[in-house]
Amino acid sequence: MRLRDFLIFAGVCFIWAANLVVSRALFTMFGIAPVFYAAVRFALVALILAPLPHPLPRPTMPVLIIGALLGALHFGLMFVALNAASTASVSIVLQLSIPLTAILSMPILGEKIGWRRAAGIALALFGVILVMWEPEGQSITIGLLYAFASAASLALGSILLKRYGPIRPLRMQAWVALASFPPLLVFSLLAEHAQWQGGVDAGWPFWAGLAFSVVIVTIVAHTAYFRVLQRYPASLVAPLGLMMPLMSIAMGVGPLGETFTASMLVGGLVALTGLFIILFGQPTAPQPQEAT
Repeated sequence: MRLRDFLIFAGVCFIWAANLVVSRALFTMFGIAPVFYAAVRFALVALILAPLPHPLPRPTMPVLIIGALLGALHFGLMFVALNAASTASVSIVLQLSIPLTAILSMPILGEKIGWRRAAGIALALFGVILVMWEPEGQSITIGLLYAFASAASLALGSILLKRYGPIRPLRMQAWVALASFPPLLVFSLLAEHAQWQGGVDAGWPFWAGLAFSVVIVTIVAHTAYFRVLQRYPASLVAPLGLMMPLMSIAMGVGPLGETFTASMLVGGLVALTGLFIILFGQPTAPQPQEAT
C-alpha cells in the first residue's frame, strides 16, 4: 500500500474513533438522547443526499432492509451502548462484526471457513467476553450487550449488501438515511423524553457533534474508506481497521477520564489476536463496511 493511501486510511480510522468519543461525550456529559441524536443525524444525511436515491433500485425492499440494519439498528444500538458503557469497551466489542460477518457468510453467501479462521473466531469471542464480563457482579453489562447487537446488525447488513450487488457508496448512504431516520424518530418519541430540549440546552456541542457526524464521518471518511477498499484487497485493508479501537481506547481514557482495567487490556489483546487470525488465515470473508 502506498504511504499516501495508508495515511488516508489511518485518518479514516481516527475519524471513526473520534466519532465514538464525541458521541459518548454528548450522551454522558451533555445529556443528549442517543436515539434522538441518531434520528437527527440520518435525517440531515437524507436531506443532504436527497438527489441520490433516484431512480428507485429494483428490487427496493432489500435496500430498505439493508439500510435499516446498517443505519437504524447498528447506530441506534451503538449510541445506546455508548450511553451505558465506556468508549474503550464498546469499540472493542464492535470489532466482533468481523468474525460475525465471516460466520454469516457461510449460510447466506455459501462461503467456507477453515480451521484457522474458526480458531480465530473462537479466540475473538473469548476476548470480547473478557472485555464484557464484570467479575464483581458475575454479569455482562447491558451496554455491551447493545454493542454486541450493534455489531451483529452491521455484520448481517454487510452480508446482505454483498449479496445484493454493486451500488454506489453515496447512493447507499442516502438509502441508509431514508430507511433509518423514521423508525429512530418514532422510537425516540416513544422511549425518550425532552429530546429537543436536551439538544437546545447543550448548545453548540450538540450542533458541532451533528456537523462532525454528518459531514466528516458519513460523507468524508466513508467515501475515502470505500475508495481505498476499491484499490487494495480487503484482506489488506480490513486488518488496518483495527487501528480504530486502539485509537478510541486512547481517546476515551484521556478526554473522558475512563478507566482502563487489566481485564479490558487482556480481553482486547486476545480479541484483536483472534481478529488478525481471521483476517490473515485462509480465504478472505467479506469484511463489514460501516454505512455511517
